[in-house]
Amino acid sequence: MTRAVRLGPRSVAALALVSGVGVAAFGWPFVAPPASAVAAHAQDAPWLFAGLLVLLVAVVAATISESGLGPKAVAMLGVLAATGAALRPIGAGTAGIEPMFFLMVLSGRCLGPGFGFVLGSVTMFASALLTGGVGPWMPFQMLAMGWFTMGAGLLPGPDRLRGRVELALLAGYGFLAAFAYGTIMNLAGWPFMGALASGIAFDPQAPVPANLARFVAYCVATSLGWDLGRAVVTVVLTLTLGPAVLKALRRATRRAAFETPVTFEGAEEPPQARRAVNHPTWRSSPTKHGSGTIGTP
Repeated sequence: MTRAVRLGPRSVAALALVSGVGVAAFGWPFVAPPASAVAAHAQDAPWLFAGLLVLLVAVVAATISESGLGPKAVAMLGVLAATGAALRPIGAGTAGIEPMFFLMVLSGRCLGPGFGFVLGSVTMFASALLTGGVGPWMPFQMLAMGWFTMGAGLLPGPDRLRGRVELALLAGYGFLAAFAYGTIMNLAGWPFMGALASGIAFDPQAPVPANLARFVAYCVATSLGWDLGRAVVTVVLTLTLGPAVLKALRRATRRAAFETPVTFEGAEEPPQARRAVNHPTWRSSPTKHGSGTIGTP
């Protein structure tokens, strides 16, 4: 199966760097000691970690430049990103009804992990501009959605599994990844609650097990219902619309023929082509053919 974006050495290195920074940005409450400067400036951390956006842009640029992304692949990236951004506002604020997630799962599956990470990040960036959701949380959303979509491209059997087995695999991944996305995004806001909910807020002086228990309570109290709605919607749309969308995406990929060079290796050159090369000029000679003449080389 053709991949629209392949992860080359520089892209892998850039992705590993930004992922490492992202993991540190998400998980610092569990690793930073109470007396650290990070804990002391917890309220400034969202703006400091917004510098993650610069690294994300660098990853996207490196992936596109290294893969030699052609105009057809860029067009497909733009169409899918615009579609995902348009789907995000549907049901916003209503029990986690977010249909964009199922499109990201199917796109990552068909077009591979490299395309998936770029698509997830670009889609979230476009949707933030569309919905006015630009803020210090946006780089975290871009990174989390990039991971979400890339994970679908890393699922086993991209060239073998088809039909119900593949749909079940994608639905199961979408269900679990929807909860994972919500949990990761909770880490972006949980440490900065302050005194709003002291029983479940991050406590810089508490040990890691105590903060972990607070975080679990925070997820259950604030986002479990939303994450469940997102997961169920992703599963339902994957099982119902998945076959048609997968077929359309694969057909578009084959027609675009990303990174597929046109060669004639192993094919015999047509006789007409050989004659044209060997005899670039034609002359007329009187050859009997009925009552007239024909041109012969």
